[in-house]
Parts: sequence; C-alpha cells; structure tokens
Amino acid sequence: MSVKKIRFLKFLIFVFMSALANNGCKQSPEEITGNEKGAPSLNPEYYNVAFLIMDGTYNTELTAPFDIFQHTQYRKNIKAMNTFTVANTTDPIITFEGIRLIPDFDYTKDSIPKIDILVVPSAEHHLDTDLNDTVMLNFVKRVDKEALFVTSHCDGAFVLAKAGLLDKVFSTTFPSDIGRYRVMFPHLKIKDSVLFVHDGKYITSAGGAKSFEAALYLAELLYGKEIAESLARGLVIDWDVDTVPKFIRQ
Repeated sequence: MSVKKIRFLKFLIFVFMSALANNGCKQSPEEITGNEKGAPSLNPEYYNVAFLIMDGTYNTELTAPFDIFQHTQYRKNIKAMNTFTVANTTDPIITFEGIRLIPDFDYTKDSIPKIDILVVPSAEHHLDTDLNDTVMLNFVKRVDKEALFVTSHCDGAFVLAKAGLLDKVFSTTFPSDIGRYRVMFPHLKIKDSVLFVHDGKYITSAGGAKSFEAALYLAELLYGKEIAESLARGLVIDWDVDTVPKFIRQ
C-alpha cells in the first residue's frame, strides 16, 4: 500500500473516531450544562412558579395546579408562568402514588431564581414529621418575603401554618383534617365548607381534584375571566368562579 493511501486511511479513521467522540459518547458531569442536567429553561419575562415537592407528595395536589399554570405558556399577550419543582435534593423523589420525579432545583444548595408564586402541594407527612423539618420551613419563610402569592393544597396548609405565614389570615385545608388543623393551630382563623380561601397573598385550598379550582382562581385573578375559562376548557373543566364555595378577603 502506498504512503498516500496509508495517510488517507489514517485520516478517515481520525474523522470517524472524532464523530464518535462528539456524538456517541456521554459527557462527564463537569461538562454537562444545567439544562442538560434537566434544569428548566426559564423565560425572564414570565412569573416564576415553584412547586415544593418531597417524598410522599400527592399527585393531584401537584399536577392539578402545575397543569393550569404551565398551560399559560400557550396563551398570547399575557405574562405567562415558568413552572418548576424544588426539593431538598435533585435525586428522584417518590410521590405517595409511586411516581418518580426529578426535582429541578435543590433549595439547600442551588441558586434558585426569585420565586413569584410558591405552591405547596400536600404530602404524606405534612401533619407530622415534615413539620419538624426546619430547613424546609426556613426555605418557605425566605420565599414568602418576596413572593407575590403563596398557595397550598390540602394539608400543605399545615406547612404554611407551621412556618407562621397564616397567623393573621383566614385559611382552610383538607375537609377531614379541619379538626386536627384547629387543634394543632388553635390561634388560626379557619374556614371550613369552602374549596379555597384567599386572604392577602395566601391562597389555601381543600385540595384533591378541587386543587384545579384554586389554581384557576389565581389564573383569573392575574389574567382575567377569558383566559381562565380558556385554561379550563383546555383541560375539560367546567369553570365559573361565582359557583365555587370560597372565602375571599383581599
């Protein structure tokens, strides 16, 4: 074989190996960017909406408001919402119903963008051990200082109450846990027989499938009736805020 052919063959091998290195091989963790790790790309013109999740989070209280808020990105001429999850880890968390979720941000060490709206879905231990998690409670308190709205669904209200955020407002929680809520926080002003309560910047809901109502209410508050009805139609939900049992004191 001639020298020219050998050189050409070496060149082809080099090109082939370079292509494999660039396209077929995984990058080391140090080379992976934030988005490649799974962190969301956030539009700086949108509201930042953070969902506080942990092992035992209930699916519905997470996904119902997440669906409503994320779908604002498909409506025109509004300040839509960035939706992302925060936890005390970026390792997988397991919901109560068994879904494995990868949190977008670890609030114990990551740099998190300013949170405009904090959503606290219910979790399995929100009535007991989670209320002893001072790191989590301190995170909620920090977010509250700058957030436009802080919301909870079902027993997420216990977290807000334990953090001291509901001391001066009316609130509600999961219907069958109202009694325990009163016992644990006897100083609170509590409403029952309603699907959600809005007082100041705090919105607490009964949770379950009715988490949709509280989320749609906030959407209507921010964007108006037409947008809220459009979001509801997109999820095949009958929506008329006037027919929803509620308590509002802004």
